[in-house]
Amino acid sequence: MDPLLLGAIVAIATILVLFSGVSVAIGLLIVSASFLLIFDGPRSLELMPELLFGKLDNFALLSIPMFIIMGASIASTRAGADLYEALERWLTRVPGGLVVSNLGACALFAAMSGSSPATCAAIGKMGIPEMRKRGYPDGVAAGSIAAGGTLGILIPPSVTMIVYGIATETSIGRLFLAGVIPGLLLVGLFMVWSLYSTWKSGNAARLSAGSYTWAQRFEILPRVLPFLLIILGVLYAMYGGIATPSETAAVGALLCLMIAMIIYKLWNPKDLWLVLRDSTKESVMILFIIAAAGVFSYMLSSLFITQSIAEWIGTLDVNRWVLMGVVNVFLLIAGFFLPPVAVILMAAPILLPIIDAAGFDPIWFAVVLTINMEIGLISPPVGLNLYVINGIAPDISLKTILTGSLPFVACMVLAIVLLCLFPGLATWLPNVIMGVAV
Repeated sequence: MDPLLLGAIVAIATILVLFSGVSVAIGLLIVSASFLLIFDGPRSLELMPELLFGKLDNFALLSIPMFIIMGASIASTRAGADLYEALERWLTRVPGGLVVSNLGACALFAAMSGSSPATCAAIGKMGIPEMRKRGYPDGVAAGSIAAGGTLGILIPPSVTMIVYGIATETSIGRLFLAGVIPGLLLVGLFMVWSLYSTWKSGNAARLSAGSYTWAQRFEILPRVLPFLLIILGVLYAMYGGIATPSETAAVGALLCLMIAMIIYKLWNPKDLWLVLRDSTKESVMILFIIAAAGVFSYMLSSLFITQSIAEWIGTLDVNRWVLMGVVNVFLLIAGFFLPPVAVILMAAPILLPIIDAAGFDPIWFAVVLTINMEIGLISPPVGLNLYVINGIAPDISLKTILTGSLPFVACMVLAIVLLCLFPGLATWLPNVIMGVAV
């Protein structure tokens, strides 16, 4: 059978299996085993255990559970509420300052936790009721938190970037650095839109209501600064050549647990058990998907699907930016239905040869891919962040939340356009700090 036709059949089969409701990892294994059995015979299945466990034989994978524990220990405390309160006290006099402070809190909490749903839940529980009480429209209140939560997979340290680095054998340190400026760019775009929408409402005076003394502003800082110092310390240790990403993740996880116990009194063994239990569940889920994706990648390569697609793309006489536009549409659609980790692990083996052949930087592409995944987090039908916000504020309809998120989706699309026009937004910082990649 022609490999391109076979590839189309594999894609359709994968979509049908995943839509059946089975977990992503099991679905990938079912598809891989079925096609290997049909086209390579029963002996090919003997390799599956070796492929499955061989994919997990990577020291860098240790950073995933460590960063997840780091985020879970923060999410289990009042750190999100304290971040929100600190920024509110400092920005309360700015017209629209409350929604700006919410976005700032989302950015900082996302950097600490690396989790989009956790960011939405932690900041939204306090931010949404307060914004509604101050007179912000429901759509702006809910949409800003839903969009701000997506920053968790872009701003370092990001588990999604770690997964991309492992899947594509790309430097995780460079990927983290590549996400910094685009992450700040997105925060800036979100804030500009929020300020504009506040001004447009004609209610700026009431929306900037609130007053805090300087003493009240400074007294909240000691509860926030330790976590921020840990993030800076982790990044410094990684880029200062002091430790590897896995080692810094382990130290960061330990320090976050200690701060959660000391500052937020997380002494109850049941609470600590919940942090470790939830972290273990999420880590196992991600690692299982990585292992299954390794088998799936082997199946695609064994049946010459990956090579044939890359070769076919190379024969097309189209502008490389047209090609990038098609790739972005594909990623956008995939992000509507699948979690970011699954999209990266499934798409990377196919897309990376195409990206390399077209002359695009894989580090730059990682940022573009991640922003596409962010759009998927606030877009139906899956749109995980939309449902998290609906759970926090059930009296706000999903339609209102989605409508409020759309301007922020436009900001993300604008960010992708800016990255295409100015690739240095993603590549400059890694090149300056770690040197130009050879």
